[in-house]
Amino acid sequence: MRSILRTAFRTLFHLFGGVVITGRENVPKKGAYIIAINHVSIYDPPFIVSFWPKPPELLGAVDVWHKPGQSTLVRLYGGIQVHRGEYDRQAIVAALSALKAGYPLLIAPEGGRSHTPGLRSAKPGVAFLVEKAHVPILPVGIVGTTEDYWHRATRLERPTLAMHIGGPFHLSPQKNEGEAHKITRQKIADQIMVHIAALLPQEYRGVYSIFVEGAHHS
Repeated sequence: MRSILRTAFRTLFHLFGGVVITGRENVPKKGAYIIAINHVSIYDPPFIVSFWPKPPELLGAVDVWHKPGQSTLVRLYGGIQVHRGEYDRQAIVAALSALKAGYPLLIAPEGGRSHTPGLRSAKPGVAFLVEKAHVPILPVGIVGTTEDYWHRATRLERPTLAMHIGGPFHLSPQKNEGEAHKITRQKIADQIMVHIAALLPQEYRGVYSIFVEGAHHS
């Protein structure tokens, strides 16, 4: 079903509007890695999944599996259900197993849709996966998947979707405990978000705008 869904969505996205993808050369040819994206709307995962060279495994909020329309798609494609806001051991084990098996894993460090282009603060969960999996992180900035995309497409405005793929990088987990460990994980999650923000236009950078601007000025 993944092959069928990917082909169908690629066709639809091309019919509805323009598609721009930069940085394809940054995608590893083999091996596991984490695809970290900004998450504005429900259009982000299908867009990534459709055009990614290899079908990635998905991490998604459990409520998506119970929403009309969306539930059908995620059940056909398959994915790892996550209970947001709590320690979900089953989801973590499944995600680490997918990475260990050599599959790319798609995750939105923000922990859910922002509904507006500006980035929100990351959740530390992505840092836990980085710490345990020891795989490279591939930042991806998505532009154009605003919640009015379908409305604009049906009005024949042909909106453009863009996917900017950054270079893979590694982050080394720090060996500390307790509250210091929590702070470190948040810092790792934030570093990942800064890499994503650097791939996005100013209006999409949100709370990480100042970090990108600071890096450009230094």
